[in-house]
Amino acid sequence: MLHLPIANADVSALALLLLGFFVGVLGGFFGIGGAFMVTPALNIFGFPMAFAIGTDIAHIFGKSIVATFKHAFLRHVDFKMGLIMGLLGMYGVSLGKQSVLYLEKIGQIGPTVRMVYIVVLFSVGLFMIRDYYYYSKLNEEQKKEAERTTHKMARWVQRLNLPPFITFETSKVRVSLWVIIFLGVFTGYISGFLGVGGGFIRVPVMIYLLGLPTVIAVGTDLFAILISNSWGAYIYAVSGKVEIIGALVMLVGASVGIQIGAVATAYVKGMKIRLYFGVTLLLAGSAVVLKQLQMVTLAGYLMFSSAAILSCMIIFMLISAVNREVWQRNKLKGNELLNKP
Repeated sequence: MLHLPIANADVSALALLLLGFFVGVLGGFFGIGGAFMVTPALNIFGFPMAFAIGTDIAHIFGKSIVATFKHAFLRHVDFKMGLIMGLLGMYGVSLGKQSVLYLEKIGQIGPTVRMVYIVVLFSVGLFMIRDYYYYSKLNEEQKKEAERTTHKMARWVQRLNLPPFITFETSKVRVSLWVIIFLGVFTGYISGFLGVGGGFIRVPVMIYLLGLPTVIAVGTDLFAILISNSWGAYIYAVSGKVEIIGALVMLVGASVGIQIGAVATAYVKGMKIRLYFGVTLLLAGSAVVLKQLQMVTLAGYLMFSSAAILSCMIIFMLISAVNREVWQRNKLKGNELLNKP
């Protein structure tokens, strides 16, 4: 057991290391900090809720540096959009932090934050699974067209006549600046209030409201998280709500997991990413429900095992895709040798 003096909690070091690795894989793959799983998990492991939020924000900041670099190498980052969303998110994080400290003061932080988690996780998760369900009913030609076509909500947002407008060349998106300001502050507030990078809100927002391709939304969100959570980590640390040892242990595991998750996005179709993302949110939401019902042990097992299983699935998909690519390349070379005179 690892004693964490700031949070006054005794936690398994191996559990923290593995949690960091599994969530690192998920974060690199989905473009999220993975904190919607980590914050409840830390609370389940014995961290007081305010410390779980502050520690996870610090852990996300360190992890986002590695993740952004990897996605930038894969050319999956719209730096202009990520910078603007991240800077606006810093203000939202401050508002969220004030709400957290107020709820802690009146003794209502745990139940309130968990209830918000439940509503948000199930709402976004069900929406994304529903979207994939309708996609799965299409034939192959229609699926290809659907992946190229901007979602109808994004087309509506892009048509809003609210000048001034801003254009993002990498994402090929033109939208009202007021829309970007609202979404940036709102996702930042969610980040500061729930102790997350805001990615499980920001990624769907970028896909369904701004019209970004899934892989670009993934990389861009990680860059925005890097910016906004640098501020979040600072203000929570100043308030004495960051358990730095716990954050560093998780970061060691996450640094490895992120590399795997990020590379996997280059081999898995965007709609598949959305499906697995939706399933991940529902599993995390179910664990929070169990915690709210005082079934703490079962909640911990569900949170940890779901992160482990989903991470293993992503690793398996990556290995399968790489092996398939190698086999096709070798087959092509073999055919070329046979055709040589």
